[in-house]
Amino acid sequence: MIKPVKPSASSLALLTSAVTLLLSSAASADVVKPAPLVSIDSHDKFFEHIAAHCGQAFEGEVAVNNPASDGFEGRLIMHVRVCEDDRLEIPFHVGDNHSRTWILTKTGSGISLKHDHRYEDGSYDEQTMYGGHTVDAGYERAQSFPVDQYSKEMFFRQEIPASNTNIWQMFIYPETFTYRLIREGREFRVDFDLTNPVDTPQAPWGYSD
Repeated sequence: MIKPVKPSASSLALLTSAVTLLLSSAASADVVKPAPLVSIDSHDKFFEHIAAHCGQAFEGEVAVNNPASDGFEGRLIMHVRVCEDDRLEIPFHVGDNHSRTWILTKTGSGISLKHDHRYEDGSYDEQTMYGGHTVDAGYERAQSFPVDQYSKEMFFRQEIPASNTNIWQMFIYPETFTYRLIREGREFRVDFDLTNPVDTPQAPWGYSD
């Protein structure tokens, strides 16, 4: 049997010194910062145009609803509520229904649009976080969001496969913000007047001020 060699006191001291030096160097080294989020000019400016209205709310009206569908009766208010470098939260209030929030996020490969739907108690609706993702540069005042894979699978489970061809669009001009949904046989559009801010509404369901 080979007997283990007991290290000498000097070798232990040398090893301890080396470990201490490594730990000290690591502790004093600059923290490595993550690389900045990759984005392109048209996406950045699109965010900036919306964020210019941060904190404000605006009233809108349904401009197109073809074929006609229920659910958008009452006063329509959008509120540019949260503005971060890579995230915008825009609640969309329909009368006393405060269940909807549009979430725009820079992903590094474009912009994601999600629809956060909540119940009044703040819990998630079974149909929530659906949306799309840009597939090109778009324009600084107009972006399109073709339906993403998560949403397609959710629509199949909920037996509404017609929504698997959804394309959402947003337009931001000096006087008007537009939210639009299109697919074969369906168009829905709401235009908001940016020239006349209104009182900000309550926090959307599931959020707090």
